[in-house]
Amino acid sequence: MPPPRQPTAASWSRAQVIDRAWRGLGPGLEPLSGPGGAPLTRSVKLIVLPLIVRPALRPELAGDFLGPEQAARLEELIGESGPRLAATAGWFTLVKKARRASGVVAGHPQDLYFQRCFELATEHGAPSGAGAEAVARTVVEEIADADGGRTVDALRGHLADTGRRALLDAELAAAWAARRVAPEGVAPGGALADEALDACGAPGDSQVFASMVEAGHGALFGRALWAHPAEVPHEDVPPAHLGLTAHRVPARPEVGRGASTATLPAPLDRTLFERLFVVLQSAARRADLPGVPELVAREVGRSCAPLGLDDESLRVAVVLGGRLAVGLDPLGTGLSAPGSTAAHRAVNSRWRREASVLRARRMTVSAEPDPDGGALEALARDLRSPWAAYMRRLWVRLHGRDVRQAPLADLAEAWAVLDGVARSVMMDHRAKVRAALRALSAASVTTAVEPVEPRSA
Repeated sequence: MPPPRQPTAASWSRAQVIDRAWRGLGPGLEPLSGPGGAPLTRSVKLIVLPLIVRPALRPELAGDFLGPEQAARLEELIGESGPRLAATAGWFTLVKKARRASGVVAGHPQDLYFQRCFELATEHGAPSGAGAEAVARTVVEEIADADGGRTVDALRGHLADTGRRALLDAELAAAWAARRVAPEGVAPGGALADEALDACGAPGDSQVFASMVEAGHGALFGRALWAHPAEVPHEDVPPAHLGLTAHRVPARPEVGRGASTATLPAPLDRTLFERLFVVLQSAARRADLPGVPELVAREVGRSCAPLGLDDESLRVAVVLGGRLAVGLDPLGTGLSAPGSTAAHRAVNSRWRREASVLRARRMTVSAEPDPDGGALEALARDLRSPWAAYMRRLWVRLHGRDVRQAPLADLAEAWAVLDGVARSVMMDHRAKVRAALRALSAASVTTAVEPVEPRSA
């Protein structure tokens, strides 16, 4: 039985419980809240869940739906944390002021400071006086120093030198020319990938993943993309290259001069700058990265490697992810390739239980136009080709591991990544649906209260 989509006497959505408890804390949380008073997504992700709820210590509060006792306990925890959350909001305001005064612009302030401000609130309570301002300045300086110059600005400065750019361009050309291209008709076996996906989440230690890594199936797939151009079929059917490139054959990477998250191209079409821009944008574990010069030097070879990745276990994960992606069918339309493995069943069944997916499915099979004026229909189209967002996000996650030299040890670790990306895409789609519904609701309210102008005589 799928879980209920609305709260009942036996089940409450954890997100709803958090929202209700948060709003009940009253004023003082504005820096941590959205315009409507709900907690910011990062407030929940970075403060409420890991620092207040702590699901690892309270597994009974880890699920998406809670029973009455668990819901009451969650509300109690958030209520008890009200003064500390208000103090956290005060520290965040002070730290942002110190950040502006210091001229720091790298990184997202919420990512960088939310958890540190909660620590300050726990240790000092609400900020007050000159001493608090000095503490805020110290926090900004410490976090900036921890980056060790590993910032987008440092990358931009490193690649601004004309002589260095010319040298990097020559190195890219040489690495691209030295590629090994797969012979005609050679492609990684789908049967092994299906066997691996069928073993995902099952007890025991399947050796099929290790066999695929040892046989180089990931590198083989990447070389096949260089050798055998793939035409893009119908829009609802994934192309052979899975949207990793917008071209029939990936082109040689360029050095690049800038990047924007809103206009990033497909993974294999990104410049050196764009590839490292995504890595440096993430505040998590930036101190674990090598310095910018070494990052750039390593990325030259990586960008010209099969699938744009150096580690074979990560390339095999792309193969498995591609096989999983072509069988994703949130709407249950049957248009995707058959997804009969245990991995497909787990992801598709979870996705089909989503309320937003159920609504999109009704719109898909209905002959009537979208009553919301097309806003949700656009999101329904995303569900007809879910492999596009899935493969893009999977590659970014694997690339981040490659840069940090963090290979996948076994099938269980690979499945954790594959399933985690599926959950991330699903949550992102859920957030988009909620935002569209809020916008439509606000528009309808505005229309309802809009005064009617008198007709002229």
